[in-house]
Amino acid sequence: MKAFLFMLITEFKLSTRNYTYMFFAFVFPPMMLLLFGGIYGNDPTPFYNGNGAVDTLTPAYIGMVLAVSGIMSLPMQLSEYRQHKVLKRYKATPISTEAIMIPHFVVNGALFIIGTLILIIVGRLVFNLHFLGNVFNFFIAYILSMMCIFSMGFLIAAIAPNNRAANAMAFLIYFPMLFLSGATMPIQLFPKIIVNISRFIPLTYCVEILQGTWLGDPLSVFGKAIIVLVAITVVCTGVSIKVFRWE
Repeated sequence: MKAFLFMLITEFKLSTRNYTYMFFAFVFPPMMLLLFGGIYGNDPTPFYNGNGAVDTLTPAYIGMVLAVSGIMSLPMQLSEYRQHKVLKRYKATPISTEAIMIPHFVVNGALFIIGTLILIIVGRLVFNLHFLGNVFNFFIAYILSMMCIFSMGFLIAAIAPNNRAANAMAFLIYFPMLFLSGATMPIQLFPKIIVNISRFIPLTYCVEILQGTWLGDPLSVFGKAIIVLVAITVVCTGVSIKVFRWE
């Protein structure tokens, strides 16, 4: 436990020194919310099925924070450890793959929660943000989304031979996922072909279930999204542990 806590504290300090991550996790989503909230306000509108723009966009921007945490930050930390032979030294100890993954999961999960809270506080103070759903349903959607995207990040970290490869893989996944999932622009604005493509992007289902439960829909209407998120989590986690590269 002492070693685990030491790793946890160390990983947290290292993560907070990544200023690019800090910007895209803590600053960029609130900036987007302030920009589009300032343009559209938060009055009920038919375009958002009678909900306010900020009430609808906030849970989508939570997906933006999630993508930064899981796809950009998490794999790059582990791949950098591999490149600098840190993981090779870990291999000489009794430490397991899971023992390495858990601190990274906890730290990035904590930073994801902090980014979410900053977004909600800005929305509440500036635009009188409303939460219209059930707290339990949203919590389940939040955890499922986090597990799915983080498992993808672990898979990148497990197979990338070095930091450069992890960066390339993360960018190739992150940017299409960010712009085609509804995490930045409402999916209602997309042409049909882009909507069809978005159904193959995991973050689309995260945004869908986060928005739905935030606005009051029950979990039961998101059966397909739940199955997709659970399946991706199980597959990516299993493969990550199986093929994890120490060096």
